Amino acid sequence: MEAVIARAKSVSLDCNNVDKKLRQIFDLTEDEANFHMKQSAFLYQLAVQTMPKSLHCLSMRLTVEYFRDHLFDKELSEKYSDPTLQHYVIFSNNVIASSVVINSTVVHARDTVNQVFHVLTDWQNYYAMKHWFLRNTFGDAVVQVLNIEDPDSYGKATLSHLTLPVEFRVSFPSNDSAPAIHNRTQYVSIFSHSHYLLPEIFKNLEKVVVLDDDVVVQQDLSALWSLNMGGKVTGAIEICSVKMDQLQSYLGEHSFQKHSCSWMSGLNVIDLARWRDLDISETYWKLVKEVSMKEGSALLATLLTFQDQIYALDRVWVLSGLGHDYGLDIEGIKKAAVLHYNGNMKPWLDLGIPKYK
Repeated sequence: MEAVIARAKSVSLDCNNVDKKLRQIFDLTEDEANFHMKQSAFLYQLAVQTMPKSLHCLSMRLTVEYFRDHLFDKELSEKYSDPTLQHYVIFSNNVIASSVVINSTVVHARDTVNQVFHVLTDWQNYYAMKHWFLRNTFGDAVVQVLNIEDPDSYGKATLSHLTLPVEFRVSFPSNDSAPAIHNRTQYVSIFSHSHYLLPEIFKNLEKVVVLDDDVVVQQDLSALWSLNMGGKVTGAIEICSVKMDQLQSYLGEHSFQKHSCSWMSGLNVIDLARWRDLDISETYWKLVKEVSMKEGSALLATLLTFQDQIYALDRVWVLSGLGHDYGLDIEGIKKAAVLHYNGNMKPWLDLGIPKYK
């Protein structure tokens, strides 16, 4: 021990050099950690946005079968445009997901003879969807498949591509003093550009219920058709845990009611007659042009367009969060009329939350 101590004393150390070396090691470690975090986030997003191979192959196989089998549509155009029936609209490029939405709605309906489903899809999945819904029946309900990218679908120039409901991941502190690590995260799901074509696509209809393709229905939805929304354009679930002032980084300097709640797509009752009267689509497109260069422009334009036009649905209608929240109550899941798998972990992906699948 004496020899070791003597040897240690004989070596002169510069504390500044030690400090610099430790700082270099720390900086390198931090840079490496940041790199791996960014790479992890990129790969996670890639996994979310990539359609599973099995679903892609199913769509391709159905398309081939459609042209090989020479099936013809059983045209029920009188039902497609009958305003006295219950019309459900689904925007989707996923055959299985849209089929789950329709099947779960029909299975829990008291009466299916009045149900009409309109699946709006793109060129790539149009014939697969057609073939699937020609071969499969859902009670007495009828299913119409429309290609939203085809102007012949409703006689007006369309968007260049189908856009699905947009989901924004927003984080903010639980309180002013909370550290960043305790930030609260919410997924806000809103209408896409395609939703603003609804009044043109369904000119003869006055009311529709829009269902996202990441929902599963557990109860009869017929009560939505007798809902009195008091002149509001759309009925939606409000999320008062996310107030408009908490989204100011997206909304910028535009005037808005700071303490009003944001709202969710997923299940939306839409009064198309009122929509046309207020020219909601035109308002939206004007706002999109104004804010097209800003981050979160779709969120900004949609929230401002529907300000004061949301009828708050009772929260028992929809339970959200099954695509990101691991802590949902099982009893709440059983009681909800509609389960909304909003978030990145969709049930058809390998990274879906297993206990909710």
